[in-house]
Amino acid sequence: MADWPILTITTFLPLVGALSILMIRGEQELVDRNAKAVALWTSLITFVISLFILANFDPSNPGFQMMEEYRWIPSFNIAYIKGVDGISIWFVLASTFLTPICVLASWTTIDKRVKEFMIALLVLETMMVGMFTALDFVLFYLFFEGVLLPMFLIIGVWGGPGRIYAAYKFFLYTFIGSVLMLLAILAMYLVAGTMDMRVMVDHPFASTLQLWLWVGFFIAFAVKTPIWPLHTWLPFAHVEAPTAGSVMLAGVMLKMGGYGLIRVNVQMLPEATFFFTDFVFVLSVVAIIYTSLVALAQTDMKKMIAYSSVAHMGYVTMGIFTMTQQGLDGAIFQMLSHTIVSAALFLCIGFAYAQLHTREIVKYGGMAQNLPRYAFVFMVFMLASVGLPGTSGFVGEFLTMLGAFQVNTWVAMFAATGLVLGAAYMLLLYRRLFFGKLDKDGVKAMRDLRWTDTAYFAPLVAIVLIMGVFPASFKDVYAPTVEKVLLDHQASLKAAGLIDDEPGTQVADRTPTSGN
Repeated sequence: MADWPILTITTFLPLVGALSILMIRGEQELVDRNAKAVALWTSLITFVISLFILANFDPSNPGFQMMEEYRWIPSFNIAYIKGVDGISIWFVLASTFLTPICVLASWTTIDKRVKEFMIALLVLETMMVGMFTALDFVLFYLFFEGVLLPMFLIIGVWGGPGRIYAAYKFFLYTFIGSVLMLLAILAMYLVAGTMDMRVMVDHPFASTLQLWLWVGFFIAFAVKTPIWPLHTWLPFAHVEAPTAGSVMLAGVMLKMGGYGLIRVNVQMLPEATFFFTDFVFVLSVVAIIYTSLVALAQTDMKKMIAYSSVAHMGYVTMGIFTMTQQGLDGAIFQMLSHTIVSAALFLCIGFAYAQLHTREIVKYGGMAQNLPRYAFVFMVFMLASVGLPGTSGFVGEFLTMLGAFQVNTWVAMFAATGLVLGAAYMLLLYRRLFFGKLDKDGVKAMRDLRWTDTAYFAPLVAIVLIMGVFPASFKDVYAPTVEKVLLDHQASLKAAGLIDDEPGTQVADRTPTSGN
């Protein structure tokens, strides 16, 4: 096991599949069929290998495991370093789990440039897995940037009528954020003399420098998360992207922002994190309340789910910056839950759109009468989205709220209003779609879920319920790593004189100390 570069294989196997598809030649119909088959089998094998990673992962070890390290550019102290800890391993699983589902969901809905679409999906998977396993900043940045191109093409080539505008808006927002991150990385390199992220965690960056570095990274990750007011690219991207694009966007790409905030801002820049905590709380609360109200006013169901994603990410950022075990546990659980639930809701919308070719809510109604299986599946994901106990959505929101109550009651109270608003727009959406009179000819002609649809909906339903009923099976894997992150964070703040020996006891206002 130790001699087997399993993380490298998991990262680049999809790229090998993409290159294989590139070489397929022949009749168009045959090429399309073979491209889909290669993409499906490649992504399934990658998922099985990632399960092997989970099976061999030791949850009691909070550090990085299955390390791979090779000298890459020694003259600049840059190396090829990969590894997973209790946090990153789940995001690797999320990437490999959703890719075959996206291939299946695109089996009949993508009918132009099928070969190129499957290549884009597999390249996207390589970039996402690579980013979550990278422990050198050069690798991290290359993979972080690498997701832009395949997603830009997925939106711009296979998207809706407004796809060009949406693709460029997505590209510009994320690219500008990435440039700021690159400047921050270069500054850290000049100070620390290495790109090794493990060394960066322990390097004592000067307090004033931390503030500038923190802002650069925060903007990059805030765009990707997204955090209000940098979220405006998301609704356009979701509305115009094909179903698989929306699934990967909401399911994994948004989590790159939350993951980056934990891995870089919190772990490497603790004093600046302490200073900016109240600022992030304000942004989080505004995101939760404002985007929930905007979601409530939407008439396009895909845009409604897109705005709900921004609200759910508000709980994630709030949970992260509580810097409590419950808050950080809840933030990670919320990201994992949102990965499944949002992906499933976009698949549900894609199922309806493929038949009626509209996402306007008023064009539907009464579907529970002729599509009972679809109504049941949609209901499970809708209830998970509103945080019903017994579903995955409840655990993450409960823990983040618990963490917020411990550090700032007002933040928790304002965030709680988002729970009510979330329930309002999701229940309203469900009522409009599935209840009332079945009097529209197009809706009457819609077919219910078949076994091919059930193939990707069933595992999503199962995971939502397993996460809701047995949350410890997921949380126990990353909790030791979270505990170590918090202990290191508190030790850094104590060393800087910002908190007392009592954990979380503040002895200074949130003002940076003078530079070291």
